[in-house]
Amino acid sequence: MTFSIVGRDPVTGDLGVAVASKFLAVGAVVPYVKFGVGAVATQSYVNPAFGPRGLELLGQGLGPEQVSARFEGEDGDIAQRQFGLISATGQAQTFTGSECHGWAGGLAGPDYAIQGNILTGPEVVQATLEGWQGAQGQPLPRRLLAALQAGDAAGGDKRGRQSAALVCAGQGRGYAGLSDDWVNLRADDHPDPCAELERLLGLYELLFDRPQETRELSGEELAWLRALLVREGYARELAGGPWDQATEAAAWALYGTENLEERWVEGGRVDPQALKYLQEKFGAGEYREAPSTLGCLSP
Repeated sequence: MTFSIVGRDPVTGDLGVAVASKFLAVGAVVPYVKFGVGAVATQSYVNPAFGPRGLELLGQGLGPEQVSARFEGEDGDIAQRQFGLISATGQAQTFTGSECHGWAGGLAGPDYAIQGNILTGPEVVQATLEGWQGAQGQPLPRRLLAALQAGDAAGGDKRGRQSAALVCAGQGRGYAGLSDDWVNLRADDHPDPCAELERLLGLYELLFDRPQETRELSGEELAWLRALLVREGYARELAGGPWDQATEAAAWALYGTENLEERWVEGGRVDPQALKYLQEKFGAGEYREAPSTLGCLSP
């Protein structure tokens, strides 16, 4: 009762699953991803064992076709199942059991497998494929989301909309670079879950993407930041002049409080995206430097 895409970025090796359904919290049951191993989408009278079992078998070196054959041979209710598989090398397989509710079917090729059941028609999986192909070159989460949105726009689940999810893994892409678990976002019960997923992904990118570019703060920006830090209680007073350790400590505390630590840059440099966020939240013109030999700042 779902449509999904499992995909791989052929350049980075990133792996992921995007899924949408008229089903509560579809992200809790369908997607399974492990970097360097593969990804699984298990749906239509879900056999939840297919997720961890599929990753286990892929990790042992079986290809998606072999994993599919194992599932077909071991599950007595396979006629009701549907799943998509992709390996770390981009081999892909989709399976639709003969008793899945119509319309049901899928498409698979290098680096993707698309599948759906209880759809408005085959145009959904075709549009999902076209969305995937049209977003080539984008980061994997954006590419998967574009594919999902295209399928949704083509009709999606014929019962309507309720939930969607996006799960991706990439080497060192997790929080603070300490894991491979990357994007993991869910809209569990929403009238337009694909749109909500897009909003959540934008927020995720703001808070957890690492800086693509940095630059030095201008004198005016530094004065604004110091005023903000004093005003918001991160420092009692801050001297004017060049960036110093007191300003750095206070600014780091601000970034941590605002969940911007992944965008933190030391030494008086700044990620423009983080600065824009802070200026929009706190008001770029609301603070000014007061005349003082200490450079103590006041509103």
